[in-house]
Amino acid sequence: MKLLRYGPKGKEKPGLLDANGKIRDLSKHVDDVAGKVLSPASLKKLAKLDPAKLPAVRGNPRIGPCVGSIGKFLCIGLNYADHAAESGLAVPPEPVLFMKAISAVCGPNDNVEIPRKSKKTDWEVELGVVIGTEAKYVSEKEAMNYVAGFCVINDVSEREFQIERAGQWDKGKGCDTFGPIGPWLVTKDEVKDFNNLNMWLEVNGKRYQNGSTKTMVYKVPFLVSYLSQFMSLQPGDVISTGTPPGVGMGQKPNPIYLKAGQTMRLGIAGLGEQQQKTVAAK
Repeated sequence: MKLLRYGPKGKEKPGLLDANGKIRDLSKHVDDVAGKVLSPASLKKLAKLDPAKLPAVRGNPRIGPCVGSIGKFLCIGLNYADHAAESGLAVPPEPVLFMKAISAVCGPNDNVEIPRKSKKTDWEVELGVVIGTEAKYVSEKEAMNYVAGFCVINDVSEREFQIERAGQWDKGKGCDTFGPIGPWLVTKDEVKDFNNLNMWLEVNGKRYQNGSTKTMVYKVPFLVSYLSQFMSLQPGDVISTGTPPGVGMGQKPNPIYLKAGQTMRLGIAGLGEQQQKTVAAK
């Protein structure tokens, strides 16, 4: 299934994308694509619905973040060997963990704000993992039992704030609109090989990132297990698993950063596409 949320910001309704690419309303069956709705039993129940019998959504509504009421937005840094190399950094001996503020979450096609005083706002296409069942001290072998599905994430980053302003990475990662999520939450049964998904990102039509999850250092089951050793993972928590090479900071001979008025377009095979316009923060 491809689950989604549509409508004005803060008033999104739950939906399902049918085989013809049409949005179907799930409001009579679930309140939101969030929390317990992401459990295996709930997803199994939704999968039995006939999309053709669900109300079709008219027009072209805004698509919101594909998960509602996110509790934790967990991110893994330097998790692609080729991206670590372009950054001039060694692959870490354990996953690097940081968090984005929940206020960074936005829809996949919403505007991305360039923060005030920003000099180095950058892009990162990433595979998102959505937790469906509480996970605490789970093994790598069992880890996928706790995953509801996958999505596209743009881990927008302000590199000066992140690297040059002292302290942790969070300052450069959690700015408003720095976490576009979606368009769909694709349930794991539809993602046959999450270790080999092509992923890409363009700015103003020029492709900068063109990679694959196959170069991920720490794979999804390991990450879910690893994170669950430090904190319980709750239904609706989102894990952003790292980016392949081609970020602005890594461009040669000189880095390239985002400015207001540009368009980012990105996607992952089978998980859909995002498109954001950059605007100056007010």
